[in-house]
Amino acid sequence: MKKKHMKRIVSLLALGAVTLGSLALPLRAEASDGSSYVYDGYTYDFYGNAKESPAMFRLERTISAENMNGIALSGVDDVCTSEDGRIFTIDTTESRMNVFDGDGQLLISTRLVRTVDGTIALDETGNQIMLNAPEGVFIHEKQKEIYVADTGNHRIVVLDLETYGLLRIINAPEEQIGVTQFNPSKIAVDLADRIYVVVQSSYEGIIELTRDGEFSGYYGVNTPIVSLTDHFWKSLASDEQKAQMAKVYAPAFNNITLDGEGFVMAVTYDSAASDMVFRLNSKGENVLREEGNTPVIGDVWSMGTSDIGSQFVDIAVTDYGTYALLDRTKGRIFLYNFDGELLNAFGSLGNLKGEFKNPTSIAWLGDKLVISDKTLRCAYILMPTAFGSAVLRGNENYYFGDWDEALVYFEQALALNANYEAAYSGIGKNYLMKEDYETAMYYFKMGNNRTFYSKAYNGYRGEWLEAHFPLIMILFLVLAAAVVGSEIRYHKQSKIKAKAAMKLRNSRKGRATEE
Repeated sequence: MKKKHMKRIVSLLALGAVTLGSLALPLRAEASDGSSYVYDGYTYDFYGNAKESPAMFRLERTISAENMNGIALSGVDDVCTSEDGRIFTIDTTESRMNVFDGDGQLLISTRLVRTVDGTIALDETGNQIMLNAPEGVFIHEKQKEIYVADTGNHRIVVLDLETYGLLRIINAPEEQIGVTQFNPSKIAVDLADRIYVVVQSSYEGIIELTRDGEFSGYYGVNTPIVSLTDHFWKSLASDEQKAQMAKVYAPAFNNITLDGEGFVMAVTYDSAASDMVFRLNSKGENVLREEGNTPVIGDVWSMGTSDIGSQFVDIAVTDYGTYALLDRTKGRIFLYNFDGELLNAFGSLGNLKGEFKNPTSIAWLGDKLVISDKTLRCAYILMPTAFGSAVLRGNENYYFGDWDEALVYFEQALALNANYEAAYSGIGKNYLMKEDYETAMYYFKMGNNRTFYSKAYNGYRGEWLEAHFPLIMILFLVLAAAVVGSEIRYHKQSKIKAKAAMKLRNSRKGRATEE
């Protein structure tokens, strides 16, 4: 009994030592290969069921106050990148634009705007030009310019991309119509130098300006959801009653960017909007492709994990059409390819390393992702894993028409995740473009992609009909001849029967006459 008692005491002491030791160790969320468990992702199948997927990204480094060389950092509210690998962030509280290199080292932090020559820039009244609560930044590579949404001063500050010196100020256009105040929050500039400005809570659309800052109009159609009940009652109401009813306004856009083809892409998290993600053509119409198993809405409702759906605060697009959506509701990133197929969903809110508190912005840095968090006052730089790199390269090569290279990368992705339906679909699309419809049908079936399976089936059916056209024509002619012959025989027999009936009637009439 004493030996058993002593063993129990020793076991308890050992357990206590292990527990204390684990408490003393830092909390880790990384595997032995450096990938983060918090970035393990999932996708959805055709029926809306979530399927686990390996991590596409892992945390490479963090930009935080430690990188600021003693300069105050109160938040990271917006982020964008340049082609040469620089990272531009906005700190709204400190009214600063901070610029880092690809390794997260601070290059410049500016609040007081200077000229290209390095002297202090002055406005038309002779006052120093200083940023005031800016909310957005955009890099216009074509003109080598930086556009800063100087929200607190109701203007746009345009800087030189190399010297960070002032090029010009765009104030509120005098000819602007509507009730929207010129409080620029997010900016994008297209290849034609048109400036698109998002004003938070504006229901009139995105403000479009010329390069010189002249007002061109409102851009983008954001259709609201109108309930059938309200529509029914308004159809019966008089003009006086309609005037007293609550008006339905177009939901506001929240963020904006450009894709590789120059289309404006935008997001909204207004619950009254019928769409959440937009790819706007020249008319402002949404032409976003949604040919995946689920619509581009982030988490589907069938998960049942929250009464609130995904709310996208930002969108980042590669030059090959793959875009990342940042969901503030659950701290997730949703990756979609050009066709609107969900490639991966990952990330979460929490206290582990790499998790988010209040994600605010996202941008591509080559194949890497830069994601800012206002509450944590930092920006995470995520680099692709072997699986993520294979998926991205596969979609890039498919987009640019390098079918053979795309097949290699999609097969690599399948080797790392045999249940990855997007890779099966990717292989199927490559065979579809090669007009190997039968093979494409096989892979689309494996990927449960019914939309593209139908396209491959139509092509396969056309090929089959073309290959068997002589036989089909022979069978058709034989069938037509049989039908015609049957009709001829039928009519001959009908005539014979008619003649016999006529003779019978005539003979009966002759007998009746004789009697």
